Amino acid sequence: MKDKENLSRRNFLGQAALVGAAGAIGASAILSSCSKSTPKVELNLPPLLDQAPDGKELKAGLIGCGGRGTGAALNFLESGPNVKIVALGDVFADRLQSSRDKLKKKAGQEIADDKCFIGFDAYQKVIDSGVDVVILATPPHFRPGQFDAAVQARKHVFMEKPVAVDPVGARQVMVTAKKAEALGLSVVTGTQRRHQRDYIEVYKRVAQGEIGEIVGGNCYWNGGKLWHRNPNAEWSEMEYMIRNWVNWCWLSGDHIVEQHVHNIDVINWFAGAHPTKAVGFGSRQRRVTGDQYDNFSVDFLFDNGMHVHSMCRQINGCTNNVSEYVRGTNGYTNCKNTIYAPDQTEKYSYEYPLNDKGESSNKVKISPYVQEHIDLVTSIRTGKPINEAENTAISTMCAIMGRISAYTGKQVTWDEVMNSDMKLGPKVYSLAGVDINKEIPVSGDAFKG
Repeated sequence: MKDKENLSRRNFLGQAALVGAAGAIGASAILSSCSKSTPKVELNLPPLLDQAPDGKELKAGLIGCGGRGTGAALNFLESGPNVKIVALGDVFADRLQSSRDKLKKKAGQEIADDKCFIGFDAYQKVIDSGVDVVILATPPHFRPGQFDAAVQARKHVFMEKPVAVDPVGARQVMVTAKKAEALGLSVVTGTQRRHQRDYIEVYKRVAQGEIGEIVGGNCYWNGGKLWHRNPNAEWSEMEYMIRNWVNWCWLSGDHIVEQHVHNIDVINWFAGAHPTKAVGFGSRQRRVTGDQYDNFSVDFLFDNGMHVHSMCRQINGCTNNVSEYVRGTNGYTNCKNTIYAPDQTEKYSYEYPLNDKGESSNKVKISPYVQEHIDLVTSIRTGKPINEAENTAISTMCAIMGRISAYTGKQVTWDEVMNSDMKLGPKVYSLAGVDINKEIPVSGDAFKG
């Protein structure tokens, strides 16, 4: 029985250690820096300005023209003066044209025909089109390779979370993050809570010891079903999967990775460390397409013995909760806007700006979706680079660790995922068939990523 269990784990996690990207800087370097926990760091952000300072024109190219990509491009244009979107790239012409139309209508940005690129190689054409900044918003599966290409070309980067869907991809992003740092490039990821003023103020106080030593926490993204696409007779299997990407594990990483990474990242940020073991479970109750679960529950264990409970769900008609919670030896906090004493009395409450009626707006002055671009442009123009890629890769790897545990029903460790050669997705990209395992995982009997 023990031999069978060990074989199952090997089949699932893979046997090769630190293949591919990891070799660029050496296995020992990655393992020594990420295998256990990351030390608590300073905020490492430029001043929280309402607008980035003026400077030399910054031209950006958008890769991935869906709703989030177009939104990120519009957020970039709100960040400050003298910034432009000059190039677009997407696999599908209709998605690119929709984004092009919205950028013109909402921001007056007209993209020239010769700066619009279609196909799986569109990302490289955008990178090579003379831009200063690259916005990466394709399905997460493609993020590691596109990030590497952007950094190789010495471009500043904004990329959406998560930054990978599998251990090989997460490690590649860790490596590329080091390359970007060495080149003095700025990299901001889509973990906007780290740029949200109420979260930041609470983080500062917690980091200064206001709730004592952190001893536990909880994080949640319990919400309703996301969108899905039904098959279309005119689409190939690959086209259908990409248009329906948020429901396929190889493209999104499952929703514990694609969405819940936000909350896991907040816990890592406040704790100044990441978990090193995960035991989880999940199931598929209502999802109608793809191969993913629609609920996860994971117990994350940190090296100091701390437990954090992670829960996420995408099912309509249930109680919703999107939040984080951290408890210390001298109080606790919701991480967002309030700190409590052990007796549940408020020790601190973030003071939001007032609305036109003189009432608290319950919203920060600047949208965090815009603030992250203000911070990116500010860092570029002041010559003080910021680089969030490694932290987000670590949080992504934690979410992957939780997903693997839920799929297999077994405990999974940080060292195992850091040594795993699991790489999801087809070996060849073409708008035809897709050679991948499409089976839905069953806990206790699953070897699927």
